[in-house]
Amino acid sequence: PPRPCTRIKRLSILLRNQSALYSSLLLFLLLVKMEVRGPVMCVLLMCYIFGHIITSHNSCFIEAGSSSKYGDLEIEKKLRTINKPAVKIIKTIHGEKYGCVDFFKQPAFDHPSMKNHTYHYKMRPISHPDEKRKRETNNTGFGYLWENGVGCPIGTVPIRRITKDDILGLNSLEDIYTPRSSYNTTTYGTSDPYYDQHHFAVGRTPNKGMVFNGATMELCITAPKVKPSQFSSARLHIQMGDDFIQMGITVNPLLYKDDQPRLFVYTKAGGQQCYNHQCDVGMISVREDYPMGMSMLPASERGAKTSYFSSFGLIKDKANGNWWFEFGTDAEEIGFWPSNLFRQSSGNYVEWGGEVFTASLPGPQMGYGIFPFEHIRYDAYVKRVAILDDNYNFDTKVDYMESFSDDNAGYKVIDFVKSEFQEAGHIIFYGGPGLDH
Repeated sequence: PPRPCTRIKRLSILLRNQSALYSSLLLFLLLVKMEVRGPVMCVLLMCYIFGHIITSHNSCFIEAGSSSKYGDLEIEKKLRTINKPAVKIIKTIHGEKYGCVDFFKQPAFDHPSMKNHTYHYKMRPISHPDEKRKRETNNTGFGYLWENGVGCPIGTVPIRRITKDDILGLNSLEDIYTPRSSYNTTTYGTSDPYYDQHHFAVGRTPNKGMVFNGATMELCITAPKVKPSQFSSARLHIQMGDDFIQMGITVNPLLYKDDQPRLFVYTKAGGQQCYNHQCDVGMISVREDYPMGMSMLPASERGAKTSYFSSFGLIKDKANGNWWFEFGTDAEEIGFWPSNLFRQSSGNYVEWGGEVFTASLPGPQMGYGIFPFEHIRYDAYVKRVAILDDNYNFDTKVDYMESFSDDNAGYKVIDFVKSEFQEAGHIIFYGGPGLDH
């Protein structure tokens, strides 16, 4: 028969995903059955228990391979879906690899609704709002973001290359790690079993049956401190029934393998959801020089005279219902989502501000990692907040907005409609050190 140490090793492997208490109890029963007594039993049990404690509480890394919902075949299929054949591989100025993929071979074109599409890489919105954000005439593009100074060839789009470890990492926490809305969260709890792992400090439109066709913001770039199984995002979120689109900046070690603030979009549509281009409901890019997931450094420094910020817009084309991602002060159209992806044609909620996720305490920082106190030099902020209403007019006051934080012990928000900083328009201050700080 196998020696006792062999049996213990097998049992340890079998139970590695169970709780420390449950596993230790079974180990104890096995040792009794094997007639292991005295000091030997104590040493084995103590080593096992302390090993669990150290792994669970002092390390925030999660063993991706042991809990991923994907098997090897599914992973290979997903890699083929995302890493489409590239005309060439290029690097950003930060050294990240992107494949220049033919416009028509983006993952989004794998969606069943795209069989008879008429989209092309030169397309732009057909109908613009009457008060569309001012567009500069001297736009020079985003070639400066690339080592080659240009980006991809015309007719292709840059898509970040994904590895097996990337997929395993993102799915190690499965659905609990995905971005979401604050509207299903209350300060008194929710039916969502993971509500206590997601926290929000946002300004948002109330639940009054309103209709929204877009929203914009200028977002202060910060670099909050997070651990490997956490994320901290500052974003614009438009809810369309059960579906939504998010865009903004996130520090997300599982997604990007570093602690830099990076640009992201996130889509939930028709029961699917993903970041950037990572599934067939992801955004369709129309630019050859704009890298989704790019680093947003340098980040702002608290108290500095000048802060760094970026402009974001999510605007619905009145002519065909497509939703467009606009970026920068000149509102450059980066990509779009076809209208038929979503089961609802317009938004019913909009929110701006911070969202964090944590798999363990203490929670991550939000913004500058301090509570806001209404000063643009010292607080993380979202300024020049605006919505595109049901008549396709921009409302820059949004004076009916409500502020919401589900846990003021870790994160707070201040909605400042009548700000002393006149050029900032409607401004939202948010941030916090995290729970159990």
